[in-house]
Amino acid sequence: MLSAFTKPRRREGGFSLLEMLLATVILLVGLVAIAQLVPASILMNFRNRTDSSALVFAQRELDQMLDQPLTVNSFLDAQGNTCQLGDPTLTNSVQGTNVLVFSNQAAIDFTSSVSGYNFIFNDEADPRGTTYDVRWAVIITGNGSASSVFSKRFILGVRQQGGSGYFQPITLDALVEK
Repeated sequence: MLSAFTKPRRREGGFSLLEMLLATVILLVGLVAIAQLVPASILMNFRNRTDSSALVFAQRELDQMLDQPLTVNSFLDAQGNTCQLGDPTLTNSVQGTNVLVFSNQAAIDFTSSVSGYNFIFNDEADPRGTTYDVRWAVIITGNGSASSVFSKRFILGVRQQGGSGYFQPITLDALVEK
């Protein structure tokens, strides 16, 4: 018989050894999955940095080309490279590096090079010393003389050299007219 002073005992709760083991395994699986993301994010960060650097350099180089008068055949860029801008007597044809077309988009063919229409750029701001292959093509519209050039279309491609893996080239396409 129960007296008024005794309380019924509750069963004390807690985790069994099996429950603790299962919780630990689930936690470890989650930690391992997260730990594998760290090297992947570091690699993606590096690739994004090199892509951004290539794009900025390509934009600077293309701006220098667009700033030249239509009658100029070549110029010396800010890095000291002699850049050919096409022969005005050869109109309506690709001059310089070969151009490929993918989904109606012009792209530079990096399998061949033409002297004066390419150079190697070394990014001195990059501690790894990343180098970029810079190539371009020019399409001139005119009547076949330097004084009758109506427009120049520049297709510029920049691709990282070296490293491991495939690096997608950056392609810029611009037209300057009278």
